[in-house]
Amino acid sequence: MVRTFLTSFLLLPLFAISQFANVLVGDSLNPNEPSIMINPNNPSEVIGAANLSNLYLSSDSGFTWTQQKVTSTLGVWGDPVMAIDTAGDYYYFHLSNPQAGSWIDRIVCQKSTDKGLTWNDGSYVGLNGTKQQDKQWVTIDRSNNYIYMTWTEFDSYASVSVSDKSRILFTKSIDAGATWSNPIQISSQEGDCIDSDNTTEGAVPTLGPNGEIYVAWAIDNKIVFNKSVDQGVTWLPTEVEIATQPGGWDYSIPGIGRCNGLPITVCDTSNSVNNGTIYVSWTDQKNGTSDTDVWIIKSTDEGTTWTNPKRINDDISGKHQFLTWLAVDQRTGNLYSVFYDRRNYTDEQTDVYLAYSEDGGDSFTNVKISESPFIPSPLLFFGDYTVIVAQNGMVRPIWARMNNGQQTIHTAIIQFDAVTGLQMIEPSNEISLEQNFPNPVQETTQIGFKMRTSGKISITVYDMFGRVVLTPITNQHFSYGRHEFTIHISDEFTSGMYYYQLRSNKESITRKMIVE
Repeated sequence: MVRTFLTSFLLLPLFAISQFANVLVGDSLNPNEPSIMINPNNPSEVIGAANLSNLYLSSDSGFTWTQQKVTSTLGVWGDPVMAIDTAGDYYYFHLSNPQAGSWIDRIVCQKSTDKGLTWNDGSYVGLNGTKQQDKQWVTIDRSNNYIYMTWTEFDSYASVSVSDKSRILFTKSIDAGATWSNPIQISSQEGDCIDSDNTTEGAVPTLGPNGEIYVAWAIDNKIVFNKSVDQGVTWLPTEVEIATQPGGWDYSIPGIGRCNGLPITVCDTSNSVNNGTIYVSWTDQKNGTSDTDVWIIKSTDEGTTWTNPKRINDDISGKHQFLTWLAVDQRTGNLYSVFYDRRNYTDEQTDVYLAYSEDGGDSFTNVKISESPFIPSPLLFFGDYTVIVAQNGMVRPIWARMNNGQQTIHTAIIQFDAVTGLQMIEPSNEISLEQNFPNPVQETTQIGFKMRTSGKISITVYDMFGRVVLTPITNQHFSYGRHEFTIHISDEFTSGMYYYQLRSNKESITRKMIVE
């Protein structure tokens, strides 16, 4: 049956609907390369950071944020990594640029014991003459609060000399970041210092269910893996190749100044059937320079054997998916992958997608989570990664995007329910949107909404392909209270799934509607 709305409508280009509210996290000084962490003991506390020295704090699960700058006499020079221990103390790891020293000559750990209000000047590790220390990541063992860190050391950053090498180092702190063990080298194969495909980069450590430390990194068109089962005292004498990375980890994306496909390593320590499974995800251009894809492999025997790479993005070939991150919810065992995505466009317009798996990475569902596309500026450094965290169904990705000519940091408000799947949670009490009635719709349906303060709102109806089919309310002022309007449908409107979205100047809420 074919029907049409009695109200005229504007047809816009095809795009994928996002049902998830996007929240501005930070917009100061073109921030990029963000990090995020949920407090496992109190999920209302979420902390974030972005280059070079931006700190973001939320006390309401990421619905609202405050911004501030972190300072240290050791210098704050980007590559932020956030962590929270079982005592509820916050950690901000970053590169250095000290006045009494040289650029990125060490990794700095700053700590806050008052929920991010104040921070100490920081401890540090890796100072080694004139060598540079870069791209660190950490994981915390929640059984003892030991902090484990891996990173890349350069003899001379960006040097083309064959005598200058790069390597992966490891250290740990057993006193909550006050002091650090002497770094040890865990990569037997050293790379060059160009900061490209033949450089050892991308070491992200993770913990197994019995305290095992697992880490993978990229070098020379391959992904390699190492592990320690004695809290980092000893490691495999030689890292093991676990996957190829055709084209390498340093590749080009139109409109992005530089891009990489460095691997992310996570391990399932939940009580799920996948307990102990190690996952490694990355991006590469094995299918061609116009077709970047997100891949995942897994091991169920502590890294001894690995599956063949599986493609996470489910679009047709010939599109770019890039700058990914991977997280495992340690309550449920679900996997969540976030990445930039251009599947909906023929130009440089970019969305953000979430892919999730409930079956140990055997299959993934892809969902668009950005409310609108953006075009990155090639004149701005865009960063080397996005990040995503998940805790008991609460999912918080974080990414950089262009917004009104400025680079900004955003998150999405996502909750996963085992029965109903991904859900959007209303970000504040400003507005609320009711389910239409009746639903399914035949001739007419009523939609109610509430204003908890007076203000302007818009309502838009989309078809299942994301095309605007009706805008019954456009930037109209409503007073406090409940309001209702009616949609009339005629015989020329196609049967199927539709979405209607209520928007204020601060938030949006989307619900489904079925027309018979």
